[in-house]
Amino acid sequence: MKPQSVENRIVETSESDVAFYNNEVKPILDSRCVSCHACYDAPCQLKLTAPSGIERGGSKDLVYDGTRLLAATPTRLFIDAKATDEWRQKGFHPVLNERAQSPAANLQGSVLYRAIALRKQQGAFTQDVLPDEYDFSLAREQQCSSIEEYSGVEKNHPSLGMPYGLPALSASEYDVLTRWLAKGGKMPEAKSIPEALQKQVDLWESRLNKDDLKGQLISRYIYEHLYLYSLYLDEGEEFRFQLVRSKTPPGEPIDLIATRRPYDAPGVSQVYYRLWADPEVKVQKNHIPMQLDEARYARWQSYFYGEEYQVTKDPGYAPKVATNPFKTFREIPAHARYRFLLDHAQNTIMAFIKGPVCRGQVAVNVINEQFWVYFLDPELGYNKGSADLLEDQVQELDLPAVESSNALPLASWVTFSEQQKSYLSSKAKLIESEVSRKVPLGLNLIWDGDGNNQNAALTIFRHFDNATVVKGMVGQHPKTSWVIDYPLLERIHYLLVAGFDVYGNVGHQLVTRLYMDFLRMEGEMNFLLLLPKEDRQKIREFWYRDANQSIKNYIFSDYIKVDRQSQVSYESNDRQAELYEKLKVKLSNVLDHSYDLEQSKLSAENVAGLYELQKVRGKGLSYLPNVVTVLVSNKGVPVEVISVIHNKAHANISSLLNEEATRLPEEDGVTLVKGVLGDYPNVLMQVEEAELLVWAKQMSQLKNKSDYIELLNRFGIRRTNPKFWFVSDSIANLNKQDRPRESGILDYNRLENQ
Repeated sequence: MKPQSVENRIVETSESDVAFYNNEVKPILDSRCVSCHACYDAPCQLKLTAPSGIERGGSKDLVYDGTRLLAATPTRLFIDAKATDEWRQKGFHPVLNERAQSPAANLQGSVLYRAIALRKQQGAFTQDVLPDEYDFSLAREQQCSSIEEYSGVEKNHPSLGMPYGLPALSASEYDVLTRWLAKGGKMPEAKSIPEALQKQVDLWESRLNKDDLKGQLISRYIYEHLYLYSLYLDEGEEFRFQLVRSKTPPGEPIDLIATRRPYDAPGVSQVYYRLWADPEVKVQKNHIPMQLDEARYARWQSYFYGEEYQVTKDPGYAPKVATNPFKTFREIPAHARYRFLLDHAQNTIMAFIKGPVCRGQVAVNVINEQFWVYFLDPELGYNKGSADLLEDQVQELDLPAVESSNALPLASWVTFSEQQKSYLSSKAKLIESEVSRKVPLGLNLIWDGDGNNQNAALTIFRHFDNATVVKGMVGQHPKTSWVIDYPLLERIHYLLVAGFDVYGNVGHQLVTRLYMDFLRMEGEMNFLLLLPKEDRQKIREFWYRDANQSIKNYIFSDYIKVDRQSQVSYESNDRQAELYEKLKVKLSNVLDHSYDLEQSKLSAENVAGLYELQKVRGKGLSYLPNVVTVLVSNKGVPVEVISVIHNKAHANISSLLNEEATRLPEEDGVTLVKGVLGDYPNVLMQVEEAELLVWAKQMSQLKNKSDYIELLNRFGIRRTNPKFWFVSDSIANLNKQDRPRESGILDYNRLENQ
């Protein structure tokens, strides 16, 4: 047998091959495979989002490993190796035939073909709920078999055919993929960028590569905050870009600088910021879109060049400096940095959910199920002098990444805890100071989006180990809310995005989670300042019912208290609810209402009925999964999508290891919205518009697990349902129509089986 070799896959691609792949093969891969094979949590690291991921193949090594004692070597597609043979040296095995090329050999030597053939051989499902041999847990043992081992999979694990635990490909889909693989699995090079768009790329690259120190530092700041974003330079959806560091200047091919973190030493004397065309299909769970246009550039110019200041030196990349943005970028005014982040605040927050955390319980089990976020007005703050004082304090605040990706959690936590106490104590004194007292603690402190920016109010929904950030004050009044100022916003980014290493050891990930506790409490403290001082402790005690005594000691200690009275006038006994309504009025010009049910195609009667469901508390709602994505149809024709978000109540959010012990299911609720909300649906349902009120009533009357199963029996589209792919495709199409820029392929790794 001819030995396996990457060189055996070097095949010429004709125009007909390109058309066949783009028009027939790629749509099947995107709609049937990418839902499970994308991002860092793709099974066996097999990313089917781009030809390079298919050529790279699979690996037996796990990216998400909460037990490793030492940081792992990164294996980021496009970054940590540049050619397929380099991936082979890193232990990745091929999923396409890399031996002698013939139609029969190309099929028998392809893991991809053998996997879809195994699923076809299995046939249609004969039961609603799949047996226990199917393991859909995120921590399941994976059979990451090379082609040499695949006969054992076929013999010992016949249920592992692909798509795993979902209906098989249709006969026509199977035929297309078989023909493609038999011909060698030919894939075209990425489409070239049109000339007009290339001119835009050239323009932006010239803007981001100034020769002077100020321009270089500003570009570094922009890069360290936008490097995960999908950047669009025109109105189309076909081409999007990522901002990268390159060894080569504009005009030359990009030579990516591969470092663990965006602020690690680049190893070259000159860094160039380049726009790299992203060849991957758009996946919603890691898609952070931003439009680069002249209006945005004008705003950036006003932020960074609107006042006179000098940049006197290059801060360098020493870890003690680079891990602390308040040191690195000290010579750029804090006001300018804050303005830049506020301009796209949803993305700034979204990056910690859609960034490398990607499977993010390490980050999101530190936040409540649903809460609203507001921002300190950049023109007021505590005034400019106070902002500078705060900036001086934060200079001494190290973040967990200062210990690289190998941390000792207990010793680290003690150090960070003491630093945070000192910072909050200084902050409290600052708010109490004579200078700050000239600025009343009222609604004037809250940024109104300058009357036109919808980023001024955000809603965050947590779905156990992932979360969603949307604009607006969506849903019911939340239990808690945050007010974020510049130092807090910056630390969230450098803790959970720039400084977070998904390949880091268990200590690094644990310290990251523990540190986020501090940041949550700080955001909550800022919000409480708007409430009467006599109410603050009582409300905080409600938020932290049954919390560990050491946590309570921290929360209720003097350094987190401010004795100044709020200047917001209240008339009711429920001041928190009244404050929410006052904030809605203040921000009415910029609140995003696109998720409101009133914006849907549903009748007023149906909308009213769905809002009745939203009033239900407790009962059997605890049996609902985190996210239910519902296709509403009219005589079978797709009409609308609504999402049901299960808001799980907790006595407190301060337990790292035993979250279930803090659950209060009798306080659970649901939020219903128009469209797709949540990138990882747990259940798909299909409801005829004429039966929406029946569906809502049945859901509101859930009392036990049997009632939930009965709901699924009537409306659920289980993994085994022959209509699964029809419903899936319909939801995807409506999602794209609804939000063409924000939408992408949903992730099905969390679909339940019951």
